[in-house]
Order: sequence, then structure tokens, then C-alpha cells
Amino acid sequence: MNDSKHQVLKSVFGFDTFRLGQEAVIDLLLAGRRVLAVMPTGSGKSLCFQIPALMRDGLTIVVSPLLALMQDQVASLRLAGVAAEAINSAQSRDTNVAVWRRVASGETRLLYLSPERLMTARMLEALAKLGVKLIAVDEAHCISQWGPSFRPEYRDLGRLKELFPEVPIAALTATADAVTRTDIVEQLFDGRAETLVLGFDRPNIRLAVRGKQDSKRQLLAFLKDHAGENGIVYCLSRKRTEQTAQLLAAHGIPALPYHAGMSREVREANQNRFMTEPNLVIVATIAFGMGIDKADVRFVFHMDLPSSLEAYYQEIGRAGRDGAPAEAHLLLGLADIRMRRLFIDEEDAGEDRKRREHQRLNALIGYCEAAGCRRQILLSYFGESPQPCGNCDNCIRPVQLVEGTLLAQQILSAVKRTGERYGAAHIVDVLRGVPTERIMAAQHDRIPTFGIGAERKKEEWHALVRQLIAGGWLEMDIAGFGGLSVSGKGHALLRGADSFHYRPYEKLARVRGKAGDPQAGAVDDILLTSLKSLRLRLAKERRLPAYLIFSDRTLLDMAARRPRNRAEFANVNGVGAAKLGEFSDVFLAAIAAHSTIEQV
Repeated sequence: MNDSKHQVLKSVFGFDTFRLGQEAVIDLLLAGRRVLAVMPTGSGKSLCFQIPALMRDGLTIVVSPLLALMQDQVASLRLAGVAAEAINSAQSRDTNVAVWRRVASGETRLLYLSPERLMTARMLEALAKLGVKLIAVDEAHCISQWGPSFRPEYRDLGRLKELFPEVPIAALTATADAVTRTDIVEQLFDGRAETLVLGFDRPNIRLAVRGKQDSKRQLLAFLKDHAGENGIVYCLSRKRTEQTAQLLAAHGIPALPYHAGMSREVREANQNRFMTEPNLVIVATIAFGMGIDKADVRFVFHMDLPSSLEAYYQEIGRAGRDGAPAEAHLLLGLADIRMRRLFIDEEDAGEDRKRREHQRLNALIGYCEAAGCRRQILLSYFGESPQPCGNCDNCIRPVQLVEGTLLAQQILSAVKRTGERYGAAHIVDVLRGVPTERIMAAQHDRIPTFGIGAERKKEEWHALVRQLIAGGWLEMDIAGFGGLSVSGKGHALLRGADSFHYRPYEKLARVRGKAGDPQAGAVDDILLTSLKSLRLRLAKERRLPAYLIFSDRTLLDMAARRPRNRAEFANVNGVGAAKLGEFSDVFLAAIAAHSTIEQV
């Protein structure tokens, strides 16, 4: 296929224009470059490598971390008329052999593999003979954030640049802070790659955090304000997922669980219902969401603390993809923090990785405890410099802050006097006058700030340190040992040229008002429900997730346009040539039937 990228976009995928950033990544890959693309959830990252794959003769390899994600992408491409395949452990040996024969014969354009399957000597040797033209590493943050003991083959992907020196390689992810981006480029590209980072802001999502007191009661109260809306409730464990779904059902709230411990058939059935029914809550672990394109998710509620700001950003990004108001609500409890730290400490990984994960967790806790605009903190973590958003709990209903300039100066002084190289635990021990072996060896018991804050609890000092980090008075070396240093802003505070007000320990912001009416618009809800039901029936016949037939965005456009013939149906956003041929008649008939009923 040698058509232009715009022709492929329209004829195969049914879109008239590229989304922000897609065309730039495509052009770099077509020019033979190596690219790291960091693009927000829902921005269409897959098209960035799928379109070049269809424009270049030969085979494209796609590295995908999750079996379900791999299977869904392959099924989606096949529905669009693209020769895509996967080789994985969920298929029988005979099936995988048949797939390989099609790959070897040149029939297949895109081959999806897990890193474990790809990085075997046998597979690499076989692919080297086939003339691979493009390699895409999806969810590339896994290279940095999944420990080498958990998925060591992810680190091994760094060999691809040597094994395929002339092949352009794309790394794509929605969530990567500056440290993670640097790590990906070093691991995968030896530090030499084009990096494209699009804006991370999702201004329609209202951000809120509240202290965990009675999480079940808090969830039920939240859902009372969101009755009749689709949403996702994230829980830390499979057991808690099941229990929470049962709790909601017992209170008359339609809810279904979703986690990796369920059979594939049950997971797909629950996912299909979520994609189709207008009033349903999915209670899930993080196994749910990757690759899901549901436009009208009105809220994401975290019953438990995510692992990092990157994970939090990715999970809340599943809300409000239609641009209408949505809400991200998180509960923070001390037990959550202890549990997350325990997970990190018990991980079979090196001390360097554990240290980084603790620092990422600290950044998330700082976000939760912050008194200022949450969106400013979240986006600044990813390297942006936004203004206060007016759409988070702290902006809408500012908390009563306590004057704490002297306390902040004591912390900053301790950081300065100990050499700006120690982490928060050491600084807090100095302030509280704890004569640890490390403090005594460094003679930090002799500095003026030793023991100056002995009357305060350790947790209070840690909360103050996190708020100083979140507000920019202190800087933390995330890539190194977590050492604290005083920023320019912090030096001004030390000199008395600035002041510090803080949120009292364990008192987090109270929640907002209702997120707004997501139903505004000209789409006929009865027609849209009918189209979703039809989509579900077609999906069940093909044993596919419903959203692979057509996305919610496509059905919304279809319901708004009400096409009367194939020519008009072809103009619906997301209808390519293959889907036009396979699905136009049945959907046109449903739209016509609805119009007839309206006229009666």
C-alpha cells in the first residue's frame, strides 16, 4: 500500500483529520527516525504506528505488554480490513504455527508479540530473515516502571536497535515523567531519539481528594450525586473489587466487577455491558481500561491509593473522553500509604528501583496533601507550567490553611545545614532530635536545628516536607537517592521574603459539587441506546468486545448524522472501507427503523 497517510487515515480507519501529534510521529517514522511519543490517554497513539505500517512494504512488529490489549488491537485492525496477527500463549500451538506461516509468506502487515515472545533467540533469528520495516513498543513506560525481575524482557528490548539497526523504532506511552522519559530513551535508544511530548492537561476532569474515613459510606454518597452515570471505581485488590461491586448492587446501583482473576469470558461480558448500558459502574483493578475507548465515562473513583502520579494520571484519563465534564475522586488513608510502601519493599527488585518507586509514591502523596491547585501540581510533575485551574477541590473550595512559615524555615534550614543530600526521613529525624547512627556519624546532632521540633509527631513533619516539595520550596532528586535540596523559592522563604501556609496533617480537601450535566447535546438517547444494543449483538456474534465494532464516538456521530445511505454512512467518523462494507446495511436499517417509529 503506497497511498498517502491521509488516504490511509480515511480509507482504512474512517477519519478525516489527524489528532494533535499523530502526524508528527508518523512523519518521523516514515523518515526512518526513532521516536518516543508521550501522548495523553485517548489521543490515538496506535494510529501513529499503524498508518506507517500500512504505508511501508514489509512487516511491522508491535510489542504489547498485555494479552487482552494485544488481542483487542488485532481484532480491531482485522475489522478495519488490515492483515494483523498475534502470536501468544492464549492460542494453541497449531494456531500460532498457522499465524507464523502467514507472517513468513508476507500476508501479514502487523505482528503483535509480547516482549517475552519477541526476545527469544529463535524468534529474533526468524524475524531477521523477513525484512522487518518498523518496530513499535506500546505502553513503553513499562520499560522503566516494571521491575527487571518482573518483566526482564522489557529491559532486553534495548537490543532491538542493534539487531535491527536500519529499522525505525517507535516507543509510545501516555504516562511518563521526565525521569521515565530519559530512562526509556537511554534503555531503548542509547539516548538518541526524537521525543515528542504533547500536553497532559484534561481540563474537563474535575480533580478531588478526600481523607479516607469510611470508604464504603463515602463511595455510596459520591454515587448518589452521580446516579445514572457510567463510571469506574478502582480498588487495590481483587477481593476488594468483588466486595465493592456486591456492596453497590445491594444498594441498588448497577455494578460489575472486573479483574485479572476472572475468566476471559466473564471479563468480556462485563466489559461489553459497560460499553452498552447507560447506567453501570465497573469496579476494577488496574487490569481494566487499557485500550478501552468509551467516551462517556463520567467519573473515576479511587477507593485506594494508586502506585504513582503516572498511574493516577493514566487511570483518571479514562474519564471524560467526550470532552464533557467528568470527575476524578480519590480517597487517601494512612493504611493505603503503608500498604503501598510494603508492596515496594517486598518487590523482588534492586534497591535502586525500590528507591525510585518510593519517591514516585511520595510525589503522589504530596499531590494528595497539597493545599494549592491540584492540576498545577499534577501537570508540573510532567514538566508543564499551568495556571490555577478553577476545576479542582482546592480551587473551588479552598481549605483553611495554617500559618507555618517558621516550621518551613526549620525544615529548609535542616536541609541546608545537612548538605542538601539527605532524604526526608533523615531530615525529620534531625528535627525531632532522634540520635540515629547515621545522624551521629555525620555529627548532625550538633547543628542548631537538631531536636527543634521534638514535640511534633514524625508524620506531621513528613506531611510538611511533602507539602514543601509539592509547592516547589523543596526539590527532590527522584532519579538519585531522593535527596532534598532548597529551591530558589525555598531560599526566598528562608530569607523571610516569602511565607508558607500548610494543610493540617490528615485533613484533606472536602469534595466539590456535582460535575455538571454530561447529557447536553442533540443526540437522540433512544436511538443511541438502540445503536449500542445492535453493536453488542454484532460483537457477541463475533465474540469480540463491543467497542471494537464501533467506538462510542462513532455511534454518537452516527446518531447525530442519521445517515440514510452508504454514501452518507461513509462520512461517519470512524467508518473505514472495511467497516462500511460489513456494517453499513445493518446500522442503516436500525436508523431507518427508528426514524419510522418517530413519525408514527
